[in-house]
Amino acid sequence: MIVRPAAGPLRRLVVLRHAKSARPEGVTDHERPLAARGRRDAPAAGRALAEADTLPDLALCSTALRARRTWELAAAQWGTPPPVRYDPRLYAGDAPRLLEVVREVPPHVETLLLVGHNPGLEDLVRDLAGDGLDDTLDRLRVKFPTSAIAVLSWHGTGWPALAPGAALLTALLVPRGTRP
Repeated sequence: MIVRPAAGPLRRLVVLRHAKSARPEGVTDHERPLAARGRRDAPAAGRALAEADTLPDLALCSTALRARRTWELAAAQWGTPPPVRYDPRLYAGDAPRLLEVVREVPPHVETLLLVGHNPGLEDLVRDLAGDGLDDTLDRLRVKFPTSAIAVLSWHGTGWPALAPGAALLTALLVPRGTRP
């Protein structure tokens, strides 16, 4: 499918899957913490976003502990993090629910960061991407691992106009931190 530009400014939806989480016994899924690898990878994700010049104007984050910690560690890599809104609909949300949340974003936001979970995030990126640069769509079809970042670009007058197939997948990054 060919992405046809619409009227309006360039907007970017940056999708960040939470970093690797631990599975401690007796802890609910919602309260699972980050694993050691996740605590290394989340700051690497923040650095990757800065290096790719994809810092958001607003972040929407799942209320799950692993997503909140991913956001905190990633955002700590930036001089001044943008405002963040924690939304319970992002926890276990499927692609239609996630798109519903994104469509509520105010029109002044040009770059939005969504921090959440699979399979919803991966499905959302696949649904929105009408095309991709290089091999990004092929790589996405193989795997969207923890700490993965997908950057979708589209032209539109506001977030309510974002529709399946309307965006271009411009980047797919999988940053990894180094062991001490």
